[in-house]
Amino acid sequence: MQSDPSAPLSTPDKSAKKSKKRWFLLAVPVAVAVVGSGVLVATANAGSGTGIPGVLEAESYAAHQGAQTEGTSDTGGGRNVGWLSNGDWMRYDKVDLGATGTPLTIEARVASANTDGGTVEVRQGSQTGELLAAFPITKTGNWQSWVTGTANSPTTLSGPQTVVVNLVSKSRSDFVNINWLRFTRGGAVPSASASVPGSASPSVPASPSVSPSVSVSPTPTGTPPQTGNGWVVMDQATWAQELAAFRAITPKTPKERMVPEFHASCKISHTKPDDPIVFPGIAGASHDHTFWGNKSTGAASTAESLFASKNTTCEPSTQDFSAYWVPTLLKDGKPVMPKEVTVYYGSRLKDYAATVPFPSGFRMIVGDAKQQTSTGQNNQFWCAGNGGETGRTANGEWPVCAPTAELIRQLTFPDCWDGVHLDSPDHKSHVGPADNTGKCSGKFPVAIPSISFMLPYPLNTDTEGVKLSSGTGYSMHGDFFNAWVPQALAERVRNCINQHAKCNAQGGF
Repeated sequence: MQSDPSAPLSTPDKSAKKSKKRWFLLAVPVAVAVVGSGVLVATANAGSGTGIPGVLEAESYAAHQGAQTEGTSDTGGGRNVGWLSNGDWMRYDKVDLGATGTPLTIEARVASANTDGGTVEVRQGSQTGELLAAFPITKTGNWQSWVTGTANSPTTLSGPQTVVVNLVSKSRSDFVNINWLRFTRGGAVPSASASVPGSASPSVPASPSVSPSVSVSPTPTGTPPQTGNGWVVMDQATWAQELAAFRAITPKTPKERMVPEFHASCKISHTKPDDPIVFPGIAGASHDHTFWGNKSTGAASTAESLFASKNTTCEPSTQDFSAYWVPTLLKDGKPVMPKEVTVYYGSRLKDYAATVPFPSGFRMIVGDAKQQTSTGQNNQFWCAGNGGETGRTANGEWPVCAPTAELIRQLTFPDCWDGVHLDSPDHKSHVGPADNTGKCSGKFPVAIPSISFMLPYPLNTDTEGVKLSSGTGYSMHGDFFNAWVPQALAERVRNCINQHAKCNAQGGF
C-alpha cells in the first residue's frame, strides 16, 4: 500500500466516521499486465497502486457505490477501503486475467468486526456478472485485524476484463474492510520483496495469514447472455416468434368492457434468504424473502428451471410458473405471512390495446431495499376493511387498524419496457413509466402488463414491533421473474387487457 504520513495507524472508530453514502464515479483507470511466469501486476494511474506483483489496491477503483477510504494499520500502511455494506460495490477497469489454460487464483485481504458476516464477491462486468470468486467473511477481530482469503476461480475468461467487487450481507451495518486483491495464474504467488515507499515493511505478506478453501460455482446454466454491466439481452428470434404468435390470436369479444386486467390467485410457498435476481446462484446472500408462485424458487433459479418445475401455488396452476417475492414481514421478530396474494396484470395506459406480453425470462424489481425513510415514498401500508385506520404506531411508521380491518400493502410495477433487455444492472432501468400523454415512448416504447401485488397481512389493532426483513416498512420491494406458458399469457393479454375486459384467474370473462 502507499504510505500516507497523515493517516492514523490505530484502529479507526467507524461509528464516529460513518456518513451518508452517495454514488461516486471516479476517473481512476486501472491497468493490469502479465509479468513473468503467469503473475499479474496491478497499477493505477492515480498513483494508488504499489506495483507489487499481482496486487490490485482496493482504493484504485474506477467507480463505486458506498465505499470510503481510510488509513490502515495493515502491513505496509497506506489506505484501505471501508464502510462497506450489503449492496455496495467497486469497479476496476482493464484487469488482465491472463491466458486460459492455467488456473486463476484470487486472493483478498480483508478485516471485519461484524459478527453477522457476509460475502465479498468478485464478478466480471457488473454486480450480476459471472462469479469469479467468493470470499466468506467472518469476524476477524476488529476493523484492522487483517487476514487473506484465497479462492481458485473456475472462470474461462481471459485478457482485459472489467472486474466488480460486490458486497453481500444480511447485516444492515458495515461488515468488511478490503485492503487489496491479488490475481495469479498457474499457482504462481509472487514473493513480497518490494517495499512501500516510506516504509521498511512489505505491503503484502509473503504467505497468507488465512487461506480458506473457497468453493466457487460458475454462472448457472440457462442464464441469458449479457452485453456487460448487468444488461441482459433477450434472444430476438425467440421474442419475434412469441410476438408473432401473440399477434395471430383473434381476440374474444367480452360481454362488457370494464377494467383491462386478469389475475393470478396465490398462496404463500416458502421463505428463504435467497434472491435469484439480485444474487443469482448465491444461496443465503439476501435478507429473508417470502415467496409465492413457483415452489422451486431459490438462489439458483433460472427461467428454464422455473418453467421445468411446473409446480406453483398460483391459479392458473398449469399455466403460470412465475416466481414472485417480497421481504418477509416480522412481528416481534417472528414472520407473518400474507393470508394469500393476488397478482393483478392490467393496464393504466390510455392505449391499453398496445400492450404485449412479457418475453420469456423477463424479470424486474419495484421498490428499494435500501430505502429506510419516508423520503420519496408514495405507496405505503394501509388498512383495508370496515373502520380502516384508527391510528399510528408510536414511531408513526405503521398504521393501526380497526378490529374489522387488516394491514395491507400494494406494490405496482412499471408498465413500459425498452423492448431489448430482459434485465438491467439495477433490475429497474430496462422498464419505466409512461410519458405525460399516458403512452409508452422514448427509452421505453413497449407497453407491457402493469403488475400489481396485493398483500393482505393478518394484523390490525397491534402493529407495534412490526418491521421488514429488509428494515423499515419503507424498504418494501417486490420481485417478478416471468415463467408463464407463452401462449397462455398471450391469450390473456389479447383477450383481457387489449379488449378492456376484466378476466378471472382462468383468463375468462
